[in-house]
Amino acid sequence: MSVSTGTRGETVPTAPPGHPAVDTADVSALLERGRTLSTPVLRAAVDRLAPPMDTVAAYHFGWIDAQGNPADGDGGKAVRPALALLSAEAAGAAPEVGVPGAVAVELVHNFSLLHDDLMDGDEQRRHRDTVWKVHGPAQAILVGDALFALANELLLELGTVEAGRATRRLTTATRKLIDGQAQDISYEHRERVTVEECLEMEGNKTGALLACAVSIGAVLGGADDRTADKLEEYGYHLGLAFQAVDDLLGIWGDPESTGKQTWSDLRQRKKSLPVVAALAAGGPASERLGELLAADAKSSDFDSFSEEEFAARAALIEEAGGREWTSQEARRQHAVAITALDEVDMPARVRDQLVALADFVVVRKR
Repeated sequence: MSVSTGTRGETVPTAPPGHPAVDTADVSALLERGRTLSTPVLRAAVDRLAPPMDTVAAYHFGWIDAQGNPADGDGGKAVRPALALLSAEAAGAAPEVGVPGAVAVELVHNFSLLHDDLMDGDEQRRHRDTVWKVHGPAQAILVGDALFALANELLLELGTVEAGRATRRLTTATRKLIDGQAQDISYEHRERVTVEECLEMEGNKTGALLACAVSIGAVLGGADDRTADKLEEYGYHLGLAFQAVDDLLGIWGDPESTGKQTWSDLRQRKKSLPVVAALAAGGPASERLGELLAADAKSSDFDSFSEEEFAARAALIEEAGGREWTSQEARRQHAVAITALDEVDMPARVRDQLVALADFVVVRKR
């Protein structure tokens, strides 16, 4: 994947070499199908929650505003539900077979967002105030916990052997996701993190749940473990590509597209891939960056830094090669993900759609 720089300096990903431009109409249709089939089941699951958790969750999903009025908020990209439905089709089942898995994965994903926003102190998500900012930290924790419980409840209610297998994969992915969040937080307090540690953390935090999303529908559709494992391999590496792009956007993304502050990851002292790669590169820019970040960790007025100070750190990351290395890593992980599909016997149409979704993941601005 190549990355060009827009007029405001934001990351503008372009199509991976060797791949045509993403067919946005096809991908949009896949994402919309995921939303259309999963949203009614998702809403019914949220309705099970006791007040006020049901309305807090509805606010988080964008179904109501902070005053409780109906809203048509941004519910996210819906990549995971789309993958779960394609996963069922990869196993020769109807896409509807993957709906419980799609909803379960989406519940776990949003459980993690609710908790992450609170832990990271993020005040904005999808261009709106986060749940903890509107309803308080306690509700963010409780609703997150409730969504995780609902995810397992929905799968186990199916009462089939396949549902039990799917639940095991989901709980394993959730544990890895939590491991990744714990690693992410611990790295914020360390001066140095290796590239290998960062990739392990991002594989847990992002790759594990995407891997589950792209296998859970197949498992519900009766696929054997080998098929599910290969689909997970695709999803895991797709997750690493996704996170690499997210890391680029976390520093250079346009706030109007991302819904987050400028230099958001730098404000949180995140040891994301561009930062870690820049620190590992050596050279004057890398050394100066290391000195600044070490001083930042001890600074009592870090929260009052100016835009220029964050921009200077972003410029050093780029000068040291962290931005280019991360864009190349996204391209590499994308290629590994696509190669994994060669090991799965599936309809050509489904494979093409999985490739299109992979391209979409690395060609985005939010």
